[in-house]
Amino acid sequence: MTRILIAEDDPEIAMLEQDYLELEGFQVTVVDNGQRAVTEALNGDYNLILLDLMLPGCNGLDICRLIRDRIDIPILMVTARAESADKIQGLGLGADDYIAKPFDPAELTARVKAHLSRYARLTGAAREEPEVIMAGPLRILPQSWKVFKGEREVKMPNREFALLKYLAEHPNVVFSKEKLFETIWGSSYVGDSATVTVHIGRIRDKIEDDPAHPRLIETVWGAGYRLNHS
Repeated sequence: MTRILIAEDDPEIAMLEQDYLELEGFQVTVVDNGQRAVTEALNGDYNLILLDLMLPGCNGLDICRLIRDRIDIPILMVTARAESADKIQGLGLGADDYIAKPFDPAELTARVKAHLSRYARLTGAAREEPEVIMAGPLRILPQSWKVFKGEREVKMPNREFALLKYLAEHPNVVFSKEKLFETIWGSSYVGDSATVTVHIGRIRDKIEDDPAHPRLIETVWGAGYRLNHS
């Protein structure tokens, strides 16, 4: 059964989320503070996390920072704060989506199902792919969802990995942000191409010798991005 962790300190909102998700057949666990959210996320076998931004003890951004490189499942931030800076920060820390309160419970359920479906397609497709993709100093292992730079493993959550892999599968080809967004996130995802920019920045921080002057993933101004590979 698909298991979902809800981290929400407002009992009415948590109950609303839980009721709608359980009606869809999901198994739901609810925690109401940041410390328990971190413990559950790291030790429980969950398929998706709904993470409130303003939790007591440890806020949603800090939780995302603590768990993102250790678990590879969709994380959806749920918050009453709709400022673009908060959204960009959450996405930059590895969140997969951002849902503003108040929300339509049916829309939240649809988003959860869309992310679970997208994640299943991404991970399932990996079993049919080549064992190794070489991209400059990188070794990308699609079947185990691992990236190595030299002998050092580079930890990447699912969207970063999928984006890097897609670029590496098409070396020296320029892709617009819109094309990358549609390919990796899908047309059902509620967001925009700025999400691609955030994720490219996170990838560069991990794989470039000098992220401020990237050589592997190049920005082609006015066109998009390409992965350089001779």
